[in-house]
Amino acid sequence: MKKSANVSRTLEAGCVVWLTGLSGAGKSTIAAGLDGQLTHSGRKSFILDGDIMRRGLCSDLKFSQADRRENVRRISEVASLFADAGIICIVALISPYRMDRDAARGIIGSDRFVEVFVNAPLAVCEQRDPKGLYARARAGQIAEFTGISAPYEPPSAPEVEIWTNRLNVPDSVAKIVEFLALMNQGNSTQLMDRSLRSLPDAKEPGLI
Repeated sequence: MKKSANVSRTLEAGCVVWLTGLSGAGKSTIAAGLDGQLTHSGRKSFILDGDIMRRGLCSDLKFSQADRRENVRRISEVASLFADAGIICIVALISPYRMDRDAARGIIGSDRFVEVFVNAPLAVCEQRDPKGLYARARAGQIAEFTGISAPYEPPSAPEVEIWTNRLNVPDSVAKIVEFLALMNQGNSTQLMDRSLRSLPDAKEPGLI
């Protein structure tokens, strides 16, 4: 039985921060920064990273639309359990299809689901490309690669949108923290009075 109806919308209750965006947009970097800030603030948090999940729980799935849907469903169920336990679960997952993200919101509960669109132009993501995945996809070596040979459907109304080619890590994290504080104005001071200056700087000045 889902507990979302019984969980008060406070930072003392669990929720899921769902980071979606293209490969290379900065999801994992922001997830790590947010996790560090929440821990610094005394909150329990946990990251579910898409790459890691595909090496374990979702290792049997490929990248067809049906498998991507199942990938999102499994991660949603796990994230919901973390939220039930009072933990802020940070999901870093491309999750390219709007329908699948809406299904995740339904599983987790809309009152504790925070969709964060980690946005960056495709050209910027290709320039970053630390694993060379875009180059391989352009060369036809990777099939169904999001943004190249498979679609990405951007959120139509995310709770938070972050342009990572404009904001550095601390400012990106701050936008999410500010939204979480709005979910619980009573506990906002606990998070907002903590300095974000301890978070690492971006690799390029002002950018992720």
